[in-house]
Amino acid sequence: MPDYIDLINYASVISGMTISIMGLIFTFRAQYMSSWIRNYFKLFLGILIVYTFSNAASQISLVFLGDGYRTLTITAIFCESFFSSLLMPLLNIYILHNSGRSLRCRMFYTVFFLWCLYLVMLIYTQFSTTIYYVTEDNVYHRGPYYPLLLVPAVLLMLINMVGLFNIMDQLSKRTRNVLFLNLLIPTVAMLIQMHSYGVLLIVFGTSVSALILFNNIVNEEAERYIDQKIALSEQVFKTKTLQIRPHFIYNTMSSIYYLCEIDPKKAQKLVDDFSSYLKKNYSAMVKEGLIPFNEELTHTRAYLNVIKARYEDMIFVDYDTPHIAFRLPPLTLEPVVENAVKHGLDPDSDPLHILIRTGSTADGNILIVENSGTDYLEEQTEDNDPHIGLDNVRSRLSTLCDGTLSIDRREEGGTIVTIFLPEKKGSA
Repeated sequence: MPDYIDLINYASVISGMTISIMGLIFTFRAQYMSSWIRNYFKLFLGILIVYTFSNAASQISLVFLGDGYRTLTITAIFCESFFSSLLMPLLNIYILHNSGRSLRCRMFYTVFFLWCLYLVMLIYTQFSTTIYYVTEDNVYHRGPYYPLLLVPAVLLMLINMVGLFNIMDQLSKRTRNVLFLNLLIPTVAMLIQMHSYGVLLIVFGTSVSALILFNNIVNEEAERYIDQKIALSEQVFKTKTLQIRPHFIYNTMSSIYYLCEIDPKKAQKLVDDFSSYLKKNYSAMVKEGLIPFNEELTHTRAYLNVIKARYEDMIFVDYDTPHIAFRLPPLTLEPVVENAVKHGLDPDSDPLHILIRTGSTADGNILIVENSGTDYLEEQTEDNDPHIGLDNVRSRLSTLCDGTLSIDRREEGGTIVTIFLPEKKGSA
């Protein structure tokens, strides 16, 4: 019958087995991990699974099966010793990878030599009783020189510790702490195991350290993936900023061409407004973070002045902006106004009226754009996606300042777009 020590050992083995299996399943499903990290942990956790299964097999064979299963016990103990030793060179590979060094270095050669020494001792043990042996009646015993088998393993961990200290300045504080614990816990477990017998401290220590390392890698890879997505989103935004509609440029240049003859001063003003509009569009590419509302308002006025030069009697804009002491992402207001013009202006219908308002609440700042004319909540374009510009604005508001954008119908007809910028990040 198993005693309480056996139960503790089973709990340790089951915990390690569960950690490794769940980690391996997660690794296969976590597509956001880099290929190197994913392949590394497939190998690392695969070895950990074989190690814990071998340990479970040896415990079951020794405690429950007894006589007649000596070969199973010997095989299982050899496998658990062999596969657990593989985790130490693998940890060294991870440290070298983080330092940017190749495997062709003195540290890895030393680690490989010590691992080979451990393997030779392990193989020798199968033909000797000096380190450990299993009797004919399937009982495990340590030999007088059992601690010698663990010496190469402890040296391997110490070398990994030295390697970690050499790359401390290349790692984040969290990663340094995680790797330090990943080395310290199994090392202490092995040192205790040299002089004690019973509880499988090495299994427990290895499982706990593997969990700590894997949890840190998952968090780091998830953060890296999110940062990449944000950077990609910003890059897409910058690219779209350059993609000013060709017909808008053509119409503006045509208007300038005809105005040069009939009204040179107005043509000169239009060139100035168009230049300001283009300048703001391109400068938005290099802006990081939030900008003062006044800058965005100036950009929007330049765009509207260009539009009004072509549709002079078809568009009217009112400004009610007493509150300007706040910041917002670049190209927030202008795309909303441009969307209102695109979907609300109809030369065959009534003039388009646009109202731009600002205000503040206890929680933050409000920017509202109202337009008469078409209700583009219901309008569909040829590509069935009329709000791609507003979706882009909404996404950047959420990412850069926890802001929101909502679209509602206007009672008198038309649409109201409301932008909210929290005070903690949206204030000046």
